[in-house]
Amino acid sequence: MRVLIVHNQLWAHYKSKLFSELHKIAPQYGIQIHVAQIALSESSRANMGEAEAFRYDYDYEVLFQKSLDEISVWDRTKALLIKIRAYRPDVLNLTGWYDPAQLVLLFYAKLTGIKVIISNESNVRDHARQGLKEQVKKRLLKMAHGFFCFGSSSAQYLQLLGVKPSQIFTQKAAIVDNDTILKQYEATIPTREERKKEKNWARYNFIFVGRLIPPKNLPFLLEAFAKISAETPDWGLVFLGEGQQKAHLQQISQSIKNIYFEKGVAWYEVSQHLALADVLVLPSHSEPWGLVVNEAMICGLPVLVSEPSGCVDDLVKNGVNGFAFDPNDTEDLLEKMRFFINNPQRLPQMGEASQELVASFEPQKVAHEMLTGIAHLR
Repeated sequence: MRVLIVHNQLWAHYKSKLFSELHKIAPQYGIQIHVAQIALSESSRANMGEAEAFRYDYDYEVLFQKSLDEISVWDRTKALLIKIRAYRPDVLNLTGWYDPAQLVLLFYAKLTGIKVIISNESNVRDHARQGLKEQVKKRLLKMAHGFFCFGSSSAQYLQLLGVKPSQIFTQKAAIVDNDTILKQYEATIPTREERKKEKNWARYNFIFVGRLIPPKNLPFLLEAFAKISAETPDWGLVFLGEGQQKAHLQQISQSIKNIYFEKGVAWYEVSQHLALADVLVLPSHSEPWGLVVNEAMICGLPVLVSEPSGCVDDLVKNGVNGFAFDPNDTEDLLEKMRFFINNPQRLPQMGEASQELVASFEPQKVAHEMLTGIAHLR
């Protein structure tokens, strides 16, 4: 049984980790996996590490040795049609079915009898969804035979669009490279206090990790932390990343104490910074999932995550390993930040709860679920 997975960019390490696990265990199911990576990366990932700096072992081809932004829809479509005709798969897995080029493949598969699995990251939390666009989605989803979902909220969204629960092969496709993250984290812990002193960080620190862009709602986070900073000298706020808002954020934070901007690092170095922090904060207005939450929880951090983020239902248990909050309500976030300030002794216990909750999003477990679903399509 031959499976062709179409994916936008080689840079996405979390997907490459999953593809490598699928490649490793697929023979147990009588399945052959091949991945068509359309491009190396995209411009918004320019400061987040080279696409091929960290290699994974799986069967793939990069169709264009350049950025996704530089490839026209027409060129993508032609390359993908050539690929699917040459590979002749039994099953096609589309990971970006919003892309016109991948939609062409969906129709091609329908006409030629190739079964289709759609990977879905959209969820009921991140946007209000209604109207003609949703009706079009319903029709497109009827053409697929199975689905891989980023969490229970993603699965709920598909079911609202008419997908049967039996067609959802996994609800845990939101995975990261647990082993690499944990290895880097554990290597950093012995020098944790020394490295914090070198950086001149506060005794305890909230940390945001990601692109410094408007959807992440970072001025809101600064507004909340300004009040925290005025109340206690023991807590700081770290921004780890690059983006178009960096200069603006640095400017508006000049009068706030204990704000630290760290330059963006490659994904496999992020856990070295998480090891120095105490609580992750993700304040996004909209977030299909929020894989940095997985990363922080693997490192044993409690988390504060905005309610629209797709991971909330699966990974955030209020009062157990952190809290969800309204990204438009400063007082709501403040209340939950103050919980940690007033109860620092709870940090280790809540961090352990994070590790327990994220354990089910383990790459090999998820790969087995996906391959079981693919095998049922025989």
